[in-house]
Amino acid sequence: MSHNVRRYGLIAVKMIVALTFLTAGTAKLAGVEMMVAAFDAVGFGQWFRYLTGVIEIASAILLFVPGLQAIGAGVLVATMTGAVIAHFTVIGPSAVPATILGLLAGTILYAHRDQLGRTG
Repeated sequence: MSHNVRRYGLIAVKMIVALTFLTAGTAKLAGVEMMVAAFDAVGFGQWFRYLTGVIEIASAILLFVPGLQAIGAGVLVATMTGAVIAHFTVIGPSAVPATILGLLAGTILYAHRDQLGRTG
């Protein structure tokens, strides 16, 4: 696969993931009824909805900050792992969207794996 295909493919994946998480995070912060209900079902309180919204928006932005893309992607992978667990145990009915987003974030993390383990 050519370097350009990989490069632009990664940019496209980042755009899709970032737009999705910017939208989802904004919906959480805005108190969209579906989000409020989902976080009520989880049972941690609405503060957790706000925290998750901030994490999603901040991580989406980090996907485009040089040197911090792995952090943004890693946090999104962890967030979607939690979402999948919540769907299977509490929320239902389908964890497919969270799984796909987690895998896409994992692809971004893998592409920026050289950023991991660096020291000062």
